[in-house]
Amino acid sequence: MDASREHSDVLQRLRRIGFRVAIDDFGTGYSSLDYLRRFPVDRIKIAQQFMIDLTEGSGDAILRASIALAKELKLEVIVEGVETAKQLQRVKSCGGRDVQGYYFSKPVGANAMMALLRIGRIRPVRPTVLLEALAG
Repeated sequence: MDASREHSDVLQRLRRIGFRVAIDDFGTGYSSLDYLRRFPVDRIKIAQQFMIDLTEGSGDAILRASIALAKELKLEVIVEGVETAKQLQRVKSCGGRDVQGYYFSKPVGANAMMALLRIGRIRPVRPTVLLEALAG
């Protein structure tokens, strides 16, 4: 990340032409809090690891703090790795709204995705963009 200014400039240019920038696996590995300050980010995706930690105690506090931080910075937040109804409820109780994970569906192709959308099993974060991409 020595060239962080250069990376930031590239991300800004991408955002100007319509791309949205997300930090994936937020809270683990290289996804530092400093990235929220240095880079033009629209969304964070909270790492699946924190779904596992929900059953171990510390996960709720970290999840709640991460969601609150994202909201304070006016960022969208998606919680990854939701696999059970209990996890979904805990995410909601921590203030989370947008989630993804096997609870809803394992990865599927475009046709299966359209079927899931039609029956209301899943709801995309940005429906228009997703439907245009699948239809295109």
